[in-house]
Amino acid sequence: MSTAEVYLVLGGVVTLLGAVRLLTTRDRLAQVIALNVTGTGTVLVLVALAATGGGEPDPVLHALALTGIVITVSVTGLALVLVRRLDREDDGG
Repeated sequence: MSTAEVYLVLGGVVTLLGAVRLLTTRDRLAQVIALNVTGTGTVLVLVALAATGGGEPDPVLHALALTGIVITVSVTGLALVLVRRLDREDDGG
């Protein structure tokens, strides 16, 4: 089993764990963290798929992975603001 295959399997496992946690929890902050874990697993899968047998890695998949990281940071910031606002409204303030 090559290194790329190990990363591919681990990326799939991390994605699956994040998705399961996202669907099974009711805590909003835990859902944001689970969304981040799912995104991290997806990026790991993309990087593993970009690795080829011995040649140069595919730059398109690396660009997609980098774009995914930037989008994840933006979505996380927005989600944390929304969670904070919803928690304030639930507390009556």
